[in-house]
Amino acid sequence: MAKINTAERVSAEASDNFVFQRSLLAYHAAAERIAGEVLEIGTGAGYGIEVVAPQARRFVTIDKHAPAPELLDHANVEFRRAVVPPLDFPGESFDCVISFQVIEHIKRDAFFVREVYRVLRPGGRFIVTTPNAPMSLTRNPWHVREYTPEQLRRLLATRFSEVETLGVFGNKKVMDYYEENRRSVERFTRFDILDLQHRLPRWMLQLPYDILNRMNRRKLLEKNTGLTTSIRMDDYAVEPVDDKCFDLFYVATK
Repeated sequence: MAKINTAERVSAEASDNFVFQRSLLAYHAAAERIAGEVLEIGTGAGYGIEVVAPQARRFVTIDKHAPAPELLDHANVEFRRAVVPPLDFPGESFDCVISFQVIEHIKRDAFFVREVYRVLRPGGRFIVTTPNAPMSLTRNPWHVREYTPEQLRRLLATRFSEVETLGVFGNKKVMDYYEENRRSVERFTRFDILDLQHRLPRWMLQLPYDILNRMNRRKLLEKNTGLTTSIRMDDYAVEPVDDKCFDLFYVATK
């Protein structure tokens, strides 16, 4: 089973702004698509609760670690500590399930999808986001795998009758930051002449990855403060998927 926690959780720190704003957009896009009783798998820092919970009659959010207590201070919000899969709920318990940036951490991804399908009511929706593999700049050792658009579609289609394939895209400002980030990452990885990032086991790379990732983001902030801090949620958009999107944003219907 996979824990729903990693050292790469998105925060509101300025150096994380590029990722934070697109993660926030995913919650707003989901809020337009959910209703009734909603389950979130992977609470993370909890910043999405106030976006999604008002659109739900009941909102259950699960994670290995609890978010700040004040984020749970809503009459319709319930938090549970959990490790997934499986999901500790009866079948057909929810109208919608959302899960953002979680599935790439789960070894038994097909089992995870089956469990989501099981707890959804007929006609229910599963809204899932995950990094788009073609846009990744390095191997992320916290991820068991990353998906191409077609790989995720095929996985969801093993259970769900309908899969809407969307992606999170950035405008020119976002792409300018991405290009700065790409060049910065290349300066770090040029020292990996033995390609250890792809040869060593994931557990050996996780701590070095966290340290270098944080160093890189803070260096980018220092050198490109205006660009880094100016990115807003509206600089991203959810559109039909292709290889140039940052995240896959799929809506699967039971």
